[in-house]
Amino acid sequence: MIYLTIRQARQFMLLKQGLLDDYKFIGKQGLLDFVRQEGCIQYDPIDVCGKNSELVLQSRVKGFNKEMLGELLYADRCLVDYPDKQLAIIPVEDWPYFERYRQAARRHAEHYPEMQALTEQVRTHILNQGAICSDDLQLEADFSWRSAIHWSGGNNVTRSVLEQMYSTGELIIHHKKGTRKYYDIAEKHIEVNLLNTPEPLLSELEHQKWRVLRRIGAVGLLWNRASDAWLNIWGLKSDERKEVFRQLLIEAKIAAVTVEQMKDTLYCSTEDLPLIEAVLTNPALKSRCELIAPLDNLLWDRKLINQLFGFDYTWEIYTPVNKRKFGYYVLPLLYGDSFIGRVEVIAERKTRNLAVKNIWYEQGVKQTKKLQTAIDDCFKRFAIFNGCKTISMPAQGITLQEKSRDDIGGHNDNRKGRK
Repeated sequence: MIYLTIRQARQFMLLKQGLLDDYKFIGKQGLLDFVRQEGCIQYDPIDVCGKNSELVLQSRVKGFNKEMLGELLYADRCLVDYPDKQLAIIPVEDWPYFERYRQAARRHAEHYPEMQALTEQVRTHILNQGAICSDDLQLEADFSWRSAIHWSGGNNVTRSVLEQMYSTGELIIHHKKGTRKYYDIAEKHIEVNLLNTPEPLLSELEHQKWRVLRRIGAVGLLWNRASDAWLNIWGLKSDERKEVFRQLLIEAKIAAVTVEQMKDTLYCSTEDLPLIEAVLTNPALKSRCELIAPLDNLLWDRKLINQLFGFDYTWEIYTPVNKRKFGYYVLPLLYGDSFIGRVEVIAERKTRNLAVKNIWYEQGVKQTKKLQTAIDDCFKRFAIFNGCKTISMPAQGITLQEKSRDDIGGHNDNRKGRK
């Protein structure tokens, strides 16, 4: 049994995530390495100050810009949009492991013979015209439809058919314009050998073991409890989850971890034991200040984060306005190995201004000069990430008017065309 102090457990998770000490993920290759480590990052189309997937990456990948993610998804095809933990981005090499979900979508479609003629129309149109969105082809039909995997097309027949074909793996997302998805034939963009690879894990139990191990590795530490960290792993109820953990322990793929003051046992991937051993030496680690995405991998189990970090975070985007404690789109603020507060920040793109509306510090946080410098540097990097030239801080009654991007830490901007 491994024993960690609360601080050591925090440091392990943050080092694993690339959120503490020097950046371990750098540039485009670092972005790809991080997604492969995590298995998936969640996608959400809402863009107040960057989409969720972009927010995850900007906090970890030195030199990250939004074009990098688009290139890996839609030019290099090293990553692919596909449901994992809800809407997600996954490494393309993981495509075969989700074949059972595509098979379920195909069986589901058999109950809707009306769909067959419509899918043929879409297939022909794409082969002749190229990638399309739901506005490019008007299909007509009179039946109610819900996709087998995740999406519902509502009353838009074309969208329903596109999403069904996406669910079966015949189509993939070719690219996005804003929130609009354009679909194309999958075999044009994924190698045929990979596309047609049979399901590698034949039994449901083996598949669940793979998914659970992958989620543990994506967070760093997780417990054998009901958790949002297990979302969209089909059939993983309490008894099934217990059996999965039992077998992973027997196979020495996970290790049990006891953390001081915590009743529940936590588990890590045995591949991460060298990092735990490094943390046990109590190394001197550099503190970084980062804004964390609302659906960040680190936050997949918020009850666990509350126990480990003493930080209670709720994404209030779907909370009625009169019941919100903070705001519509508020990001946790991390400094060193602690969450020190949360920030409401909006990228005002017409004026290219980053508006920091509010900062709420956690109780006991001392606003030292060193901390303020770290926060200012964090906002400057965040402004560059969002293409903003100025930063306004109305909560403090001041506006920082930088003359150009170079004034906002421009020497760290690795966008195309920068030298």
